[in-house]
Order: sequence, then structure tokens, then C-alpha cells
Amino acid sequence: MVDTYRTREVADLLGITPDRVRRFVRAGLLDAPRDAGGYHFSFQDLVLIRAATELEAEDLSAAQVGRALRELRRQLPGRPLSAVRVSSEAGQVVAREGESAWEPESCQYVLDLGEGLRAQPGAPERELSIRVANSQRKEPEHEQSPAEWFEIGCELEPGSPAEARGAYIRALELAPDHPGAHLNLGRLLHEEGNLTAAEGHYRAALAAEPGSATAAFNLGVVLEDLGKVERAVEAYLRAVAADPELADAHYNLSRLYEAMGDRSAALRHLRSYSLLSKTS
Repeated sequence: MVDTYRTREVADLLGITPDRVRRFVRAGLLDAPRDAGGYHFSFQDLVLIRAATELEAEDLSAAQVGRALRELRRQLPGRPLSAVRVSSEAGQVVAREGESAWEPESCQYVLDLGEGLRAQPGAPERELSIRVANSQRKEPEHEQSPAEWFEIGCELEPGSPAEARGAYIRALELAPDHPGAHLNLGRLLHEEGNLTAAEGHYRAALAAEPGSATAAFNLGVVLEDLGKVERAVEAYLRAVAADPELADAHYNLSRLYEAMGDRSAALRHLRSYSLLSKTS
């Protein structure tokens, strides 16, 4: 199932207004499908909007940001924007990937040359823009790793769940298969009532870590909340297969089997739950 977000959900996740989200669509920054209920945004759309809002916060004009990001999308066919890091430098949008840096609008490379280093010949047919200003150069900011962003999210959750969401989103930009970030982001969305998006992140967590009993259990809960009872049973069964001592999964299975009329299965899981509850 494709994980999608509605306009309000994107706005809440990124801390901007719904009108601003729609403005990015009208500007042609992304192609979001629309139905009677409004726009549908993918996770990569969310990454693109987040990049645009951060660049505009650096006093770049909306038009300049839009041009640069549209050109960057053209330069990265079939690849997500999260594959590169985008920032504002000297009033220009700069994209970085590994050791390479370039301005998407002009296709000029930006080389940071230290003492004793020279620009190497044989670069692609693009003009090199060499900017050396040692007296004003700042030390490059340390970019946290996906694991560090995940830990930041965990620390922020108790008091600042919105900021925690942002940290988990950044972790997923850098490592799209990070199971913990998917799991925790799914849980936050689940708690907010965004069940469809939560299901998508739980499934992604389970795909990244197939033996995760927690991801399977959480998926079962959200499927049950969505009224998908048979799929919820499958998820709970996967959870107890990964962790036979997961008492809550046994309890939920007993409830659902009872409601489905399978009394034998309901009793079996109820016994398991009772035994585990006594030993815990």
C-alpha cells in the first residue's frame, strides 16, 4: 500500500499552513494527484516541500527556490530528492551528493578548495564555479547520521512530538529503510488519528525488519482501528510468531477470534495470554 498524506497532514507534519502546501503545488514544484477530498502527497513530496520551506527560511525567494528544485528534479531522473542534501550558500541553492556540490539552476559545480589543492581537469561539460574565501569560510556543519536523528526524535517525543516527527522524517530522508524511524513516526501518526499514514510506516518498518514483533503488533492495532479485522489477525499472528510471549497480541487475537466465531482459536490465545500474564 502506498503511503500518502493529505494537505492538512503535510502542513501539520512540517509546521506550515495548508495554503502554503497548496502554493507549492500551484507553483509546479510537484505533481500531486487530486481527488474529491483534495491532494495526495507521497513521502518524497513531503521531503521536497520540507526542503523548499527550509530554503525559503534562508531568505531565498519562492520563485528562486521553485526554479532550483524543479531543475534539481530534472537532474535526478528516477531518484528521490532525499538522495542529495540541499542548502542555501551565498544566496544560491546548492545541492550536495558525496564530494560533489553544484548549483541546480546554473549547473555550475561549487568546489571548496583548501590550500595546496587544485581543480581537477576533465569535469563534465559544465562551467566550474570556484568559490574560495578562506577569510570568511565557515566550518561545515556536522550533519547528524540517521541514527542520531532517530535518537533526537526519541528524546523530543515526551515534550515536543511535532519536533520529534521532524527528526524522524530527517532520519528517513537519509535512510529511507530505517525501521525505528518508521515505527516511531507511525506511532505518532497513529496517536494523532492519521491511520492510513501510520499503517504505511508500520508496513515499512516491518519490511525493513521482518522479525519485529512490535512493528507487526502495531500494524495489527492500526488495521483493527481501520476495521480490517482479517488483516489485523494476520498481523497479530506474525507478532506472536516473532515473539510468542507477547501477551497483548494473544489477548487481541482472542478478542478478534471470538468476534469472528472461532471459539477454539479464541480460547487458545486467551490461555496463552492468561499464562503470560501470571508470569509477567
